[in-house]
Amino acid sequence: MKKQNNLLIFTLTLGAFGIINTEMGVIGILPYIADHFHVSVSKAGLLVSLFALVVAISGPTMPLLFSGVNRKKAMLLVLGIFVLGNIVSIFTSNFAIAIIARVIPAIFHPIYFSAAFTMAANSVRKEDAPKAVSKVFIGVSAGMVLGVPIASFLASTISFQISMTFFATVNTIVFIATLVSFPSMPVKERLSYGAQLSVLKKPITWLSIVAVLFLNSAVFGVYSYLAEYLKTVTHASGKTISLMLVIFGAANIIGNILAGKLLTKDAIKTVVSFPFTMGAVYIILFLVGQFTLPMAIITLCWGILAGIGTNINQYWITSAVPNAPDFANGLFLSSVNLGTTMGTAVGGLFISELGTQYVVLVGLFSLVLGLLLILLRNYMPSPTKQLSR
Repeated sequence: MKKQNNLLIFTLTLGAFGIINTEMGVIGILPYIADHFHVSVSKAGLLVSLFALVVAISGPTMPLLFSGVNRKKAMLLVLGIFVLGNIVSIFTSNFAIAIIARVIPAIFHPIYFSAAFTMAANSVRKEDAPKAVSKVFIGVSAGMVLGVPIASFLASTISFQISMTFFATVNTIVFIATLVSFPSMPVKERLSYGAQLSVLKKPITWLSIVAVLFLNSAVFGVYSYLAEYLKTVTHASGKTISLMLVIFGAANIIGNILAGKLLTKDAIKTVVSFPFTMGAVYIILFLVGQFTLPMAIITLCWGILAGIGTNINQYWITSAVPNAPDFANGLFLSSVNLGTTMGTAVGGLFISELGTQYVVLVGLFSLVLGLLLILLRNYMPSPTKQLSR
């Protein structure tokens, strides 16, 4: 049984890697996409921004609609759609079709991750669930760390189409692994749509959602401008900036591993201490960010905390909605995407009005608001263990 569970979690992790490859890998090949379709780089950026927007919208709705569907069949459907989307992107010369080939998989994206987090948590003892979920997040981090440079390398040395072929190949491998190794996974105790939606009436749900929105804003409102910060404040070279981004991504994977252990040992302490620790890193960043070596150390610590933060966000929402896990994971995906969008937008305003160095304030303000909501939720009674069916 343990061997089977390990195989299941590994396949889920690989699946997360493949899907995030498709989502984030495009960032590294936008110039090549622009050249291929004869559009501006900013217009090519729609392939990134529209994907994120669609995921934020479909985050709560699609997992809810598919909450009664056999999880193996649902995951195969999503993976199949991603493979087809990748194939269409390889052969089309029409930019509008390329956008459609991105948007349709984005609609189904939350179904896979919602099911993956739930399946990972259910494959182990309840107290070990954070560790299992953190392993799936390793796939997410690896997709972000490896997907962008691999896609960029393939596009620069061979062609844009080869990068898309790489995305399609990984998703095809996961499709086959899921088809062969996963048992049928019918939903045994399905909650009605009404029962799942009823969790939105509870204050604890909204406190958790908004807290996660601010916590993710705190990370990505600053991280989105890391390259710009390194260029204008640290005065780092292009190679140094690339190395720093790799350090952040690798540290993110370490953070995911640590998060599972920390949340399993003492979840509340881990959640409450996160804003203080991240806040300390941002204050140091603000004070010594102009120096390259301290910046490298800060980036390492920051990346580890960002990985821990992602796991905290997922735990904080699912622990508020314990009996509707698929819907809760959908709410998590929507919250983090909205938090990223909000943080990036506000960060851009701070940079334009105050200067790049002051983007750190977005992270600090977001952390303070997130901490207040965390403490407020802590004073509320534990979420009910039963929902009306």
